[in-house]
Amino acid sequence: MKTSVVKKESTLKRILRYVGRYPVSLCGSILLAMITVAATLVVPVLFGDAIDCIVENGILWNELKFIFLKIVIAVGVASLTQWLMSLCNNRISCNVVRDIRKDAFDKLGALPLQYIDTHSHGDTVSRVVADADQFSDGLLLGFTQFFTGALTILGTIAFMLITNFKIGLVVVLVTPASLFVARFVANHTHQYFQEQTKCRGEQTAFAEEAIGGLKTVQAFAHEDENVEKFDEINDRLEKATMNATFYSSLTNPSTRFINNLVYALVALLGALDVIGGAFTVGGLTKFLSYANQYTKPFNEISGVITELKGAFVCAARIFELIDEREEISDENSRCLMNVDGEVRLDNVSFSYVETKKLIENLSLTVTPGQRIAIVGRTGSGKTTLINLLMRFYDVKGGAVLVENQDVRDLTRKSLRSHYGMVLQETWLKHGTVRENLKMGKPDATDEEMIAAAKAAHAHSFIKRMEKGYDTLLSENGTLSEGQKQLLCIARIMLTKPPMLILDEATSSIDTRTELKISDAFGKLMEGRTSFVVAHRLSTIVHSDCILVMSNGHVVEQGKHTELLALNGAYAELYRGLD
Repeated sequence: MKTSVVKKESTLKRILRYVGRYPVSLCGSILLAMITVAATLVVPVLFGDAIDCIVENGILWNELKFIFLKIVIAVGVASLTQWLMSLCNNRISCNVVRDIRKDAFDKLGALPLQYIDTHSHGDTVSRVVADADQFSDGLLLGFTQFFTGALTILGTIAFMLITNFKIGLVVVLVTPASLFVARFVANHTHQYFQEQTKCRGEQTAFAEEAIGGLKTVQAFAHEDENVEKFDEINDRLEKATMNATFYSSLTNPSTRFINNLVYALVALLGALDVIGGAFTVGGLTKFLSYANQYTKPFNEISGVITELKGAFVCAARIFELIDEREEISDENSRCLMNVDGEVRLDNVSFSYVETKKLIENLSLTVTPGQRIAIVGRTGSGKTTLINLLMRFYDVKGGAVLVENQDVRDLTRKSLRSHYGMVLQETWLKHGTVRENLKMGKPDATDEEMIAAAKAAHAHSFIKRMEKGYDTLLSENGTLSEGQKQLLCIARIMLTKPPMLILDEATSSIDTRTELKISDAFGKLMEGRTSFVVAHRLSTIVHSDCILVMSNGHVVEQGKHTELLALNGAYAELYRGLD
C-alpha cells in the first residue's frame, strides 16, 4: 500500500497545466488574436491614407471609396475573429473550471473521514462552488484581454519605432510606468482578496449550519443571536470586499493618467514634426491612433492583473482541497470474499487526538452469527468502535480482523459491502423512493424491494404517497424522521449483508412500530454477525453478548442476566436509564 504524495506547485503552473489540456482551443485563440490585432492595426493606416489623400488632392471619391471599402473589410474581419476568439476563450475557461471542480469533488470521495469531521462543510462547498465561479470569471477575463493586449503592444511598438524612432522611444520608455503602478496596487490588494474569500467561506458555512438547524434555532428562540452572528460575519465580508474593490479600482485611473500623459507627449512632439515637415497630417493621425492603441492594453492588462489576483486566491483555495492527503490507497489490496462473519479486535488502540487517549488495548472475538450489543455512557467509545469496524478510521495500534484478515490489507469497498449499517442519523439522497431503496442493490427486483419495505413496515406509507415507489424525495423532503428511518432500514434489509451494524437504528420510531421492526431485525440478524449500539437497554436484553464500554475499554462483558447479577456498570446503566 502507498500513501498519496502532496505535490507543491505554484498556482500559475497548475492553472497552465489545466489549460494545456485544450491545445486546439488555445492555439485557435492565439491565432484568432493575431488576426484580430492585425486587422485592427490596419485600420489606422487606412484612415491616415484617407486623410493624406484629402489634404493633398482634396475629396476624390473614387480613391476614398476604395480606402473606405478596405476599412469596412478590416473592421468586419476584426469583429468576426474577436467573436470566434471569445468562443475559444469561453470554451477553455469553462472546461478548465469543470476539470478543477471535478478533481475537487473526486478528492472529497478520496479524503479520510477525519478531514470531513474537522472541516466546515459550508467552507468546503464554498471552495467547490463559489471560489470556482470567481476563478472562472478571472480566467476568462485574462484570456480575453491578455493575448490581444500583448500582440497589440508588440505590433504598435514595431510600427512606432519604424515610423518615428524618437517619439516611439519616448512612448516605450514612459508607458510601462503604468504597469509598475498596477503591480504595486495589485500586491497590496492580495491580502484583501484572501480575507474576502475566507469570509465568504465562513459565511457560507454559517448559513448552511443555521438553515440545517433552523428548527432547533427556533425552538430555543435563538434567531436574534444567529442574526447578530451573521451580521458580524457579513460586516467583515463587506469590509474586506470594499477594501479589495477600492484598492483594485485605483489601478485603472492611475494607469489611465500616465497613459494620457504619454498621449499628450506624442501629440506635442508629433505636431512639432508636422510643422517641421517630418510628418504628414495623416502620418500623425496614424501615430496618435497607435499611441492610443498601445496604451489601451496597459489599462486592460493592469485591470486583468487585479482580477487575476482575486482569481488566483480562489484557485489556491481549491488546490488546497485537491492537495489534501488522501486515504491510504488500497488499489493493491485483496478483496474480502466468502464472509461468515468472524470479527476479531486484537489489542486495538485508537485516538482522534494524539494527546488524548480513547481506546487502549481492546481485544474482542466475535464468532459468526453472534449478536453483540455495545452500551456505555456518552464518549465511552461506542461509535468509535463502529468507525474502526467499518474502517472509516484506521487503528493506531493492534488490528481489526475479519475472517482472520487485517482490514488494512483489504479494499474498503469489499469490506464495507459485507456490512449493512443503519445509523441514528438518517440520510436519503435526492431521488425516488425506488432509487433510495435500491441504493445498496441496484439489480434488485421490484418484488425483492417491496418485500424489504414490508419487512421494515414502510410499504404502507409508501403506497399512500402520490406516486408510490416512484415518488421523488429530496434529501430533507417532507417525510417524518421515523419514515426516513424506516426507508433506511428497508434499504439494508434489501441487501441482506452477512454482518450488520445498527447504531440506535430505531431511535425515531414509535414504540409500537419499534416492536414490529425488532421482530424484522430479529429475522434479519439470524445467522448474521450483528453489532447493535443501543441507548435503550431494553432493546438488547436478548443479545448473545453485551459489551459495556467506559473510556475506550470493555469493562464488562456477558449476557443481560449475567451482567445484572454482577451489579456493576451495566446494572447501574440499566436501572438508571431503563
